[in-house]
Amino acid sequence: MSKSVLNYKLITRRAFLLAYDVVAVFICNYLALILRFEFKIDDIPEYFLDAVWFHLPISIVITLCTYYVFRLYHSLWAYAGVAEMQNIVFASSVSAILQAITLLIYDRQVPKSYYFFNLCLLMGATIVSRFAYRFAREFRRKKRNKNNGTAVMIIGAGDAANTIIKEINSSYFSTMSVKCIIDDDKRKWGHYIQGIKVVGGREKIVENADLLDIDEIFIAIPSASRKVIRELVEIAGQTECKLRTLPGMYQLVNGEVDVSKLRDVDVEDLLGRDPIKVDLDSILEYVKGKKVLVTGGGGSIGSEICRQIASHNPGQLIIVDIYENNAYEIQQELRLKFPELDLVVLIASVRNTKRMDSIFAKYKPDIVYHAAAHKHVPLMEVSPDEAIKNNVFGTWKTAQAAAMNGVKKFVLISTDKAVNPTNVMGATKRMCEMIVQTFDRHYDTEFVAVRFGNVLGSNGSVIPLFKKQIEAGGPVTVTHPDIIRYFMTIPEAVSLVLQAGAYAHGGEIFILDMGEPVKILDLAKNLIRLSGYKVDEDISIEFTGLRPGEKLYEELLMDEEGMKETANRLIHIGKPIEVDEDKFFKQLAQLKHSAEAEEEDIRKIIKEIVPTYTPGSR
Repeated sequence: MSKSVLNYKLITRRAFLLAYDVVAVFICNYLALILRFEFKIDDIPEYFLDAVWFHLPISIVITLCTYYVFRLYHSLWAYAGVAEMQNIVFASSVSAILQAITLLIYDRQVPKSYYFFNLCLLMGATIVSRFAYRFAREFRRKKRNKNNGTAVMIIGAGDAANTIIKEINSSYFSTMSVKCIIDDDKRKWGHYIQGIKVVGGREKIVENADLLDIDEIFIAIPSASRKVIRELVEIAGQTECKLRTLPGMYQLVNGEVDVSKLRDVDVEDLLGRDPIKVDLDSILEYVKGKKVLVTGGGGSIGSEICRQIASHNPGQLIIVDIYENNAYEIQQELRLKFPELDLVVLIASVRNTKRMDSIFAKYKPDIVYHAAAHKHVPLMEVSPDEAIKNNVFGTWKTAQAAAMNGVKKFVLISTDKAVNPTNVMGATKRMCEMIVQTFDRHYDTEFVAVRFGNVLGSNGSVIPLFKKQIEAGGPVTVTHPDIIRYFMTIPEAVSLVLQAGAYAHGGEIFILDMGEPVKILDLAKNLIRLSGYKVDEDISIEFTGLRPGEKLYEELLMDEEGMKETANRLIHIGKPIEVDEDKFFKQLAQLKHSAEAEEEDIRKIIKEIVPTYTPGSR
């Protein structure tokens, strides 16, 4: 569609709105008077009619100018929402007030109720005119026959776009039709790719989606960073179009760019940073031929650790988990993918001293990844004794078994919630860090901890919860409008854990530079948009209040730890904190007794062991 045609459509729409508003002011002015006299036109005094007739041109000018100032002739009403509704209310109110003032200035008498009726009528007429187009367009879109084709906008005027357009145009089965291209490079504006015009930059996305009745938007920029993808998705999310994107740059290198490679935009695209890339092949050389044991191997992190290790030829992989269903699933997956793998899957609890000792004595692992833990913050707040038994003393027993059986490396999976913890789960993980750092001073085994934030897609992650709530029609629940979290993907988390094993010399706490934190409210809004809905119109967001033990933000590093870099600039090492070991062991003995006795004041003992623990703090 040419620029002249687009301009003609815009001018036509604005001219219609101007004409409509002129007629609306005329009708509203007189109808307000008629309503005052209950539709008894003969009862209306002549001087009231004269006043309205005299003032009508002034009312029209005031209304048109006011509406122009409030941009009621500029908005794209196909996507009108709460903000546009507010503009209509303010503009109508200002217009009605100015009309009343000028009537008084010219000393033209009208009934007092006239002003109120005029305001209500003007506001109603304006709302009808602006929102009617949106409803009509929605009706037309739904009625349109699917065989008429899918209108497509492509973002990115590069090789990927060229290949996609070529395939769409040449495919006999495709019902797609590319209408326009968007690119931020001004040098490409006005030019064509296979007859499709580059209409402008990202600021033209919403406008052209409306003017061209776009159904789907393809983000065809394989080299774009996550930050750029997030920005484009947020803009495109203002439309009602389905969003799809190319997976990555490798598609171009391999010549694999085609429509089939397009995927729905993933929420991971909204993290606002590029994924952490680690050379796992070189890192995992140290697991080749080694016996590796993973506790909690059926969980989100544990199972991914198992997958990565299984792909790098370990001598033996031993999976330990208490939940048989998870253990069975990862067992079947690994057997199918790696039939030559020497795989052992054991059902066991890290809380069982004899069971852990027997496993380590029998299999003699070289490397241990300890991922088994109770991690759900609110549940651990109401069952603190179980968190202590499983997390603290499960770690103690596993670490003790590792040290006694000649394990070379022991890697603890920790969390950012261990820093200045406000919940029992975080405090127990901090104690786990203290345990492995203490053990490292007394045994040949290299004990280290790896600390990271929330993992997208893991069990208990907020994303699956939001998706379920959206599928159910809402509302989406967010605990607090200002809550923020650091996020990473499961592969990122696992790559850090594995790299820690390679870097470990003993006693370190490895910390990932996770970039900027993500506001959970923004995450919820973007996920609603990606699902094809409008926030607060189709799906509402409700704030439920912070849960027990939850705080607004998580830290990755305690103030007193300090930090030094590793060979990977995105991975840092926290300096170990000095611990009075005799006092620490005595406190742990007291904690163990209190947990087993189910004592009520156990948080007091936790506070003594972890001074930075502030229960109930936000």
